[in-house]
Amino acid sequence: MKNTKTKILAEGAVMVALATVLSFLKVVQFPWGGAITVLSMLPIVVFALRYGAIKGLAVSFVYSVIQLGQGILIDGLLGWGLTPTALVACILLDYILAFSILCLAGLFGNRSMAAIIGGTVLVMLLRFGSHYLSGVLIFHSFGELWNGFSTDNTWLYSLLYNGAYMLPEAIFTTAGAVVLFKTPQMRRLLVSGEGKEEK
Repeated sequence: MKNTKTKILAEGAVMVALATVLSFLKVVQFPWGGAITVLSMLPIVVFALRYGAIKGLAVSFVYSVIQLGQGILIDGLLGWGLTPTALVACILLDYILAFSILCLAGLFGNRSMAAIIGGTVLVMLLRFGSHYLSGVLIFHSFGELWNGFSTDNTWLYSLLYNGAYMLPEAIFTTAGAVVLFKTPQMRRLLVSGEGKEEK
């Protein structure tokens, strides 16, 4: 039992480290936060699929704190001119909740491809929802979105802005999970977190 717990802790630490490294590999960086990365959420999602939502929560929460640290140190979160209330809301919605919620990928297990896809898509939608709510409540509209297009409609602005990076992130992460769990050798390894694969 002790060896199993140590193994899970070690694996969780590796997944957080891998996700953190991948989060620095950005295909596109958006000006007001958010980016299309090289599968940065996949390690956290895989851990949650492998060990379930409860064990996944510890790993996803640690990852959310690291993302918050990056937001402060690299993205300049504290210099965005937010009021104290808006800053706290931003920290909760755009960092703690948005990344901790990745643990829910393990809600449906990992025995079927439907469960893997369903769990991955679910957390991508929930993360988008958290950023979307932040955009509506805190950031509103920041003028031009791209190529001269702008809107004063806060709901539409947040939908377009956050959707522009979350949709590719969702597609890439889901595709990555499918590829990993579809490869027989990887599937045997990945499903061993909760026991032997069902025949």
